[in-house]
Amino acid sequence: MGETLKLRAWHRAISWPEGLAQGHGHDNVLRMNQTDAARPRLPDPTSSPELFDGLLTRRTIAFLIDLVAMGTLVIGFTLLGLVAGFLTFGLAWLGLFIVVPASIVFYYAVTLGSARRATIGMQLMDLVLTPARGQPLDGWMALIHAGVFWLTAWISLPLSLLFTLFTPRRQMLHDLVTGTLMVRRSPMVRHWQAQKLRATQAF
Repeated sequence: MGETLKLRAWHRAISWPEGLAQGHGHDNVLRMNQTDAARPRLPDPTSSPELFDGLLTRRTIAFLIDLVAMGTLVIGFTLLGLVAGFLTFGLAWLGLFIVVPASIVFYYAVTLGSARRATIGMQLMDLVLTPARGQPLDGWMALIHAGVFWLTAWISLPLSLLFTLFTPRRQMLHDLVTGTLMVRRSPMVRHWQAQKLRATQAF
């Protein structure tokens, strides 16, 4: 509980380093704009490379970890449904048809849709999802981000990955569509802690 409150406070009070955007919102990490012309202080890999260090590799490993976690959920819910089917004379077995999509939605809802704005894999890989436009990144937007990812991955995952080679901030196709940005979490936290310490010492 304390960790969540600290994170929510960080979402509201975080101050970005030189070259990074700063904004206000409810429980969103940032309010940023997609274009440099509209907001030149959008995170820049040149001035803040630590935010994008090994980003594609980290995202790939995070996704593999998430697949294992979602697979575990699918197996768990399937076993639960099988047992419940015997207790409900087979009625619960009807729900087995939606176990896979329900498990995926549930996983993203309690991880990416939470105040941490990161799945289990993203947390282990030190990643966090932030908005790249002027709208707040709420739980629904996080779920939409995940939904668009699976849609683009189903259509052409290689094409979506190809976008990271031509976008300066290593954004994939679903990042551009939903107006989001994936960055390293720890550099953000370290800078915020340093800013808080300097503000405290000033008083």
